[in-house]
Amino acid sequence: MRIWTVHLPRGAATPARARRMPVLVREGFAWGAFLFALPWLLLHRLWLEAIGYLGLVLLLAAFVPEAAALPVALALQFLIGAHAQDLRRAALARRGRPAAHVVAAADQDAALARLLDARPDLARSLPA
Repeated sequence: MRIWTVHLPRGAATPARARRMPVLVREGFAWGAFLFALPWLLLHRLWLEAIGYLGLVLLLAAFVPEAAALPVALALQFLIGAHAQDLRRAALARRGRPAAHVVAAADQDAALARLLDARPDLARSLPA
């Protein structure tokens, strides 16, 4: 069972604002972000975080000794993978989609189904 946070637009109680699908963000380590940090950040529209990551990589390349480059790069990738979903949640909150609910489910579809069971008003207002 995985934990998902549900991000709704501010004021989603009104039908006009709830017409957009909720965003579900899984809790846990993001393997995609660990293996492919910059594309993962860009795919999830984390522009500021991608710029910060790129700047940090350039700084590390310029100032970290060659013997320590691999362990430092792996540590950076691990930190990105461990905190990627939290970065995503923070970006959604900045864009006006704060965390509204927490759902436990096996996968994203089951999490959405459980959310709509708990909040039938959302099911009526979502696009078909």
